[in-house]
Amino acid sequence: MARRVTITDVAREAGVSVATVSKVINGRDGIARTTAAHVQEVVGRLGYEQSIVARSMRSHRTHVIGVLVAEFEPFSTQILTGAGAALEGTGYALLAYTGGGPAAVGWERRYLARLSGTLVDGAVLVTPTIEGVDDEVPVVAVDPHAGPGAMPTVDSENHEGAVLATRHLLDLGHTRIGFLGGRPDLESSRAREAGYRAALAAAGLHPDPAHVRSGEYRRADAVEPARAMLSTPHPPTAVFAANDQSALGILDAAAALGVRVPHDLSVVGFDDIPEAAAATPPLTTVRQELQEMGARAVRLLLGVLADPEATAEPEHVRLPTTLVVRASTAPPPA
Repeated sequence: MARRVTITDVAREAGVSVATVSKVINGRDGIARTTAAHVQEVVGRLGYEQSIVARSMRSHRTHVIGVLVAEFEPFSTQILTGAGAALEGTGYALLAYTGGGPAAVGWERRYLARLSGTLVDGAVLVTPTIEGVDDEVPVVAVDPHAGPGAMPTVDSENHEGAVLATRHLLDLGHTRIGFLGGRPDLESSRAREAGYRAALAAAGLHPDPAHVRSGEYRRADAVEPARAMLSTPHPPTAVFAANDQSALGILDAAAALGVRVPHDLSVVGFDDIPEAAAATPPLTTVRQELQEMGARAVRLLLGVLADPEATAEPEHVRLPTTLVVRASTAPPPA
């Protein structure tokens, strides 16, 4: 393994003192322009990188933003993509961090304790389970479990998006419309179920309790409740799933039962992750602007870092949702 280039190596190669190199790489005054340009050329040629920890100890800033997720999956990956794009040209780097799998309530505190102070200047928490954290660095929440609270927050129009999905199925002529929700402790899942019920009520309909089940927001966990729903004596002709992963689980269950989508069953998801368009058939879904959510969260956080006193009250950004019609929905069978 090649030895790591040190600041002493740069100074020796450039023919200047270590103090001069330090001033150049930290943007301090007092160095001639030609000398600074020469040092920067040597830094680039040798591939010298400052230690984040060492830099933070000197300047109290790392110029790194952490994006903390419970696990890497399609939803959080889209958030990360948007966050990374928003940091381009800002001078900040992005550190994506996860504990490596589904985490229990309060995972944010453990993750932040490991990173704050020396590794990140601030953090974006994706779907945090708690309403607030006491920590050394500012944080912004994306789609928190309990809804907007003590932290600046970015989320989507979950209720209105669910109304759009259910109305789409009603407009196609469906009256037996099922719902496969997420965990009941999640605000997004509650809002989407409320939107589903509101749209049905506006049409003079009430859901069959046997057609309302939980899929835990995971594809594998959605298969069994979807199978049970589709195996009832009078199964639904359409199902609205509270996220795309659950909708994909419905497609899996339907295929195993010989139920054709959309000929026998229409399916609508929520999120519009890349896998939705690639499904068989391509999935009709409610689009959350996931990358924009990540970008807006980063911009909120950068604003706090630039002027901590400017945000006396938590800011809440709620983005619109839109219906994307693909091939998984059609009129009910005759």
